[in-house]
Amino acid sequence: MKKKVLLMGKSGSGKTSMRSIIFANYIARDTTRLAATIDVEHSHVRFLGNLALNLWDCGGQEAFMKDYFSSQRDHIFRNVEVLIYVFDVESHNLKEDMAYYSSCVEAIQQKSDKAKIFCLIHKMDLVPEDQRDKIFAQREAELKHASQPMSLTCFPTSIWDETLYKAWSSIVYALIPNISVIENRLQKFCGICEADEVVLFERATFLVISHASTKQHKDIHRFEKISNIIKQFKLICSKGGAHFQNMEVRNSNFSAFIDLFTQNTYVMVIMSDPTIRTSLTLLCVCFFFFVFFVFLCFLCFWAGEAQKKNKQTNKNH
Repeated sequence: MKKKVLLMGKSGSGKTSMRSIIFANYIARDTTRLAATIDVEHSHVRFLGNLALNLWDCGGQEAFMKDYFSSQRDHIFRNVEVLIYVFDVESHNLKEDMAYYSSCVEAIQQKSDKAKIFCLIHKMDLVPEDQRDKIFAQREAELKHASQPMSLTCFPTSIWDETLYKAWSSIVYALIPNISVIENRLQKFCGICEADEVVLFERATFLVISHASTKQHKDIHRFEKISNIIKQFKLICSKGGAHFQNMEVRNSNFSAFIDLFTQNTYVMVIMSDPTIRTSLTLLCVCFFFFVFFVFLCFLCFWAGEAQKKNKQTNKNH
């Protein structure tokens, strides 16, 4: 089951840099070596069995943008599940940026009216910290007005902190079918293990898919910070010729376990009792894996059959 995702924005807005960090394990400082995207670059990322993201990174040079809205309009904007439009917060031509965005919304409404739209107000690290909330609120209001009648979700982002992972985790979350059922299973698992928190990550990107908690946490950005830290650690491991398999962290306040869960996911279990043995936690994980795997097989089969039925219905019409 493929989900077509458009990544669009003017040249230099940071689209390719963020794609490379999330999907190609780049670190922020290495993205300065990346060249501008020419026309459209395609990437395929598999999530949770048969769910695959078909990511179209569309070059933002003026000549390409004009083609997208004219000769390539049907090819680019048909069957889109998600449009991600990236704005450079320090753009010197906001009027032109808004015009291009409005053209995107018009094309999406015409060709894929059920698509979800996300706007990333990017390079927020360049804005003085005391002005970020105000500027983001202004941009968000302008974009929501330009998006009508379609709904829009905005995120402030930067390649230098966890905001990039927060935005992309939210986007992926919106693409997963029956996510509420997965969350319910995680909540039950959290109770069985008597864990403080259980988090499910996508294996390659380490984006957060879902989580369950039994205790309140002060840090609302903890998942994105963990994603960032683990991605950096995995990169260090690969440069040293090692392969990241799992991690265990203990101190006097808690125990944390991160291990491979399914073929496409990692699971993290947090317990405030540091005396809990690793073997007991892994036993709970193995049991839940079996239940989750059976459920996931059924879910994938059901989604595949539903997709076939929709295609057949469209052909009949």
